[in-house]
Amino acid sequence: MSGRALSFGVRAEAYERFRPGYPAELFDLVTAYAGRPVRTALEIGAGTGKATRLFARRGVAVAATEPDAAMLAELRKHVPANVTAVQAAFEDVRPGERYGLVYAAAALHWTNPEGRWPRVAALLEPGGVFACFGGPVQLADPAVREAVRAARAPFLESDEVPSPDGTPPEQEMQWPGTELQRSEEFTDVQQAVLVRQLTMSAGDFVGHLSTVSAYLVLPAAEREEVFGRILRVLPDTVAVDADITVHLARRRYEQNHPL
Repeated sequence: MSGRALSFGVRAEAYERFRPGYPAELFDLVTAYAGRPVRTALEIGAGTGKATRLFARRGVAVAATEPDAAMLAELRKHVPANVTAVQAAFEDVRPGERYGLVYAAAALHWTNPEGRWPRVAALLEPGGVFACFGGPVQLADPAVREAVRAARAPFLESDEVPSPDGTPPEQEMQWPGTELQRSEEFTDVQQAVLVRQLTMSAGDFVGHLSTVSAYLVLPAAEREEVFGRILRVLPDTVAVDADITVHLARRRYEQNHPL
């Protein structure tokens, strides 16, 4: 797991405060795709439990796995009793119980691609559902976005996470749907986008940036300098696009993957 992947724990409280949660529409989308009640789920890289709460509060028994102790401690403050919190990287989760749903919320790109899909399949019931969802929080106003880009430029060319498999942004099917379509373990791969627009104070937007890995790995002095520069070019409140891209796939019934 990369340094960027493990950089979040130092900002666990900020992650909880500034990262948006997930809407009920996402739960409805996943369960409609499943076509049957989802009673058990395993979450990959649960962070502070934003997505955990979405599923657990609707009756799903969630096993939330997260490698970072600080993130997991924050998660435990916020989740209901039907959540089992486990400190583990996805690669260290040993198959045993099988789940109706395995999902990752803005975390799958931090997992090891080697053996990823057989490992996911081994954790799913036959016909079980894999879901991956997330997306960047981006300034809606092009002029404000350009001002922030210019303020950031001396320290950071881009703050985005590139596509793990190099899929260009203009391609219709995005990662991880591209990998799922090529996998032998999954079928019925679908992609959907939940459009979401939010309003944040300038301070909260910078607080959100403080949870983004590209900034977290900067030296502390540079990080504070770039945040100060960004804050100076922002209006008091900003509109942001926070669309959620959702990928769904179904484990083939005939697969058997003892790991």
